[in-house]
Formats: sequence, structure tokens, C-alpha cells
Amino acid sequence: MSFKRTLTGIFRSQEGTSDRAKLPELKTRYYNLSQEKLWEEVSSTLKKIPGYKVLHEVPSRGEIVLEKRTSFGRMMDITVSMISTGPVRTAVDIYSATRGSMGDLGANYRNIMQLFAVLDKKLSANKVSSSS
Repeated sequence: MSFKRTLTGIFRSQEGTSDRAKLPELKTRYYNLSQEKLWEEVSSTLKKIPGYKVLHEVPSRGEIVLEKRTSFGRMMDITVSMISTGPVRTAVDIYSATRGSMGDLGANYRNIMQLFAVLDKKLSANKVSSSS
């Protein structure tokens, strides 16, 4: 993580991915799986990651809400969204926010990078390259 990201985190207490993200690592991830199959894979994978607690799952909307406690005791809420973009292609976006008004020193960015690293590793055979 860059020094710039840490400085940005002094003022920001949330981070999210999207197709329009300025940073390439914060762009939406696409997988060649139906939403139902991706849901099963992502849901089971997220439940196994230490430090994250699944609070709520809404399969019909493709959303999973997680909670994580920082080393300073602050709580972070993370929403993983899966949106079908075709019969066998699904997009994954992650939004992470720290409760409270102070910045997060880049913790939400690190959450997203950690979750995407785990998902990309688990689903590497189905990941759509970023040039697609």
C-alpha cells in the first residue's frame, strides 16, 4: 500500500470498487460463472476468512454483509455485491466503511484488497481478465 493511500485514509473512512474506479485494483471484478454458482463459491469462501464475520446474506439480491474489528477496536462494515451481467458472467463489487467519523488510515482499502485476493485465488479459473 502506498503512502498516498495512507494519507488519503486520514480523511476517508470508506472505500469501494466500481467500473469507474481511478485505481485499477479498485475496478469491479468479473467472473465467468452464473450468479447462483458464484454466490455459492463467494459465500462459502467469505465464511472461512479469519477476522471477518458474516452478518447478513441476501441471495436474491446477491449481497453479503460482513463485519470486521480493527486492531484499535473500531468496527468496519463490508458489503460484497454480485450482479449478473449475462447468463454466465457475474460482476463483484465490494464496499467497506468504518463506523465513526475519523479516517481509517487505509484499512478499508486493505480489506478490499485482501478479499479480492482471496476470491481471485479461489476463482482464478473463472476470472475474466481486466482487458475484457
